[in-house]
Amino acid sequence: MILRAFARLLAGPALACALLAAPAGAEVSPAQRVEIEGIIKDYLLKNPDVLRDALAEMERKQKADEEQARSKAVADQAPLIYNSPRQAVLGNPNGKVTLVEFFDYNCGYCKKALDDLAKLVKEEPELRVVIKDFPVLGPGSVEAAEVATALRAQFKGDKYWQYHQKLLTMKGQIGKVQALAVAKELGADLTKLDKDLADPATRASIQEVMQIADTLSLTGTPSYVLANDVVVGAVGYDALKEKIVNVKKCGKTACG
Repeated sequence: MILRAFARLLAGPALACALLAAPAGAEVSPAQRVEIEGIIKDYLLKNPDVLRDALAEMERKQKADEEQARSKAVADQAPLIYNSPRQAVLGNPNGKVTLVEFFDYNCGYCKKALDDLAKLVKEEPELRVVIKDFPVLGPGSVEAAEVATALRAQFKGDKYWQYHQKLLTMKGQIGKVQALAVAKELGADLTKLDKDLADPATRASIQEVMQIADTLSLTGTPSYVLANDVVVGAVGYDALKEKIVNVKKCGKTACG
């Protein structure tokens, strides 16, 4: 069956007919197998474009299947992705378009993408931004995420946005010490912050994000969710802007 399928995929009519001529269920002898493999090898060497096209089609189909699976996962997880009570909301909290970012405070690409996000928040009055701590780069990232998550009990809206930007633009490794230092600098009640850090709800918030990311098959940062689309990587301001404009226009990241 494998040889027959391979013949249909790669071979021209003559070779396909030759391979399919054997009775269904018939055993292929070692000599026949060597002959068939030789025919296929010779055909591919003479027609390399066939293999290239087959691999390209396989890659296209695999990508389409992954996108479809992610789109379904976004729809299934929409309440937690867009409206979890544990998340931080920036920009216009009542905005008509929501952009969700999964980030890590130690992610270099996230640091570079911060300017893109800041520009979008400034230019798009109808943009609601949800940021989700997705600490995948080690213990320091987990510590920073815990402090930032606990701080949401004190800092809201613009204040939290200020904290987020200041912490994300720090140089060097970011962990608990750095996260607490920025919180103190911006006037946080450290006694309350310590109490909130010890609250199981803080870890539960991060665990919720990890579960969502796993469902969406996210493995790195930054990653974005917009409408039913998952965007992986620091794609840049222009790409995000175009998708936001399309969502406002037709409800999808790509209109047409």
